[in-house]
Parts: sequence; C-alpha cells; structure tokens
Amino acid sequence: MFEKLFLLVKNNAGRAVINNPEIPEKYRESIINEASSSIIEVLKGQMESGRLKDLVRYFQYPGIYQNPLVNSVVNKFAGKLNKHYGMENAVALRVANDLMPPVMNELIRQSKIEQNKDFGLGTFLSMINGNRADLSGLVNDLIRG
Repeated sequence: MFEKLFLLVKNNAGRAVINNPEIPEKYRESIINEASSSIIEVLKGQMESGRLKDLVRYFQYPGIYQNPLVNSVVNKFAGKLNKHYGMENAVALRVANDLMPPVMNELIRQSKIEQNKDFGLGTFLSMINGNRADLSGLVNDLIRG
C-alpha cells in the first residue's frame, strides 16, 4: 500500500520535483519518499490526536476541510526539504505547494473508487495506523453519519 502511495506521489511529481532544476537529480527519488512519508505522518497524527472524524470528513468533503490538513502536509514536507536537503524556505514551500495539493486531491479521488481497495479509506487509514485495528467499520459508521 505504501508503495502505491509512493507511485501516486511520483506520478504527480513532474514539475515540482522530477523536472525541477532546483532539485539535484540524485535527491529526486528520496524527496518523493519524503513527500509520501509526510502524508502518512500528518494523517497518522490526525488519528492519534483523536481527529478521525475530521479526517473522514476531509476525505468526504475536501473543499470544506482541505486547508488545514493540506497546509499541515505542505508544511511538514517543506520542513523536511529545508532540514534534510538544505533548501531555502521559499524554495521548499514552493516545491511543497506545487506537489502536495494535487497529490492529496488524487488521494481523495482514489479513495472514492470502490475497485481501488488499497486506497479505500478504511483500509488506507488502518494501514497508516500500523494495522493495530481494522478501522473500516468505524470509518463506514462515520461516513454514514
């Protein structure tokens, strides 16, 4: 499942990372990994802080809940770019803003495709939670109401 998240990020990384002259080629693959891990860390943090209901709503109604969650992912990723790759803050934020909102939108889109079991919201959140619990039933209850 995490490999599929990596591929989803990579498929959206063209302009922001892969074709970006400000990012040395030798770092591009690891930067895509950092983007994937930033998403996982933010979503996991949301669950661990008791905000599962907000997280589910974000996936249901991204226009309403997009800003805080996407901003958290953007800031987490930009911080990693600055800290681990020595990017200036402005460059790191530009890269993060170019990459993460489209990736998060695609993640939402993928989670709504019934045939895509890997990105089904309950399965995806259970995996992020380390499979400590199957969250599918709880997520379905939250979606229904």
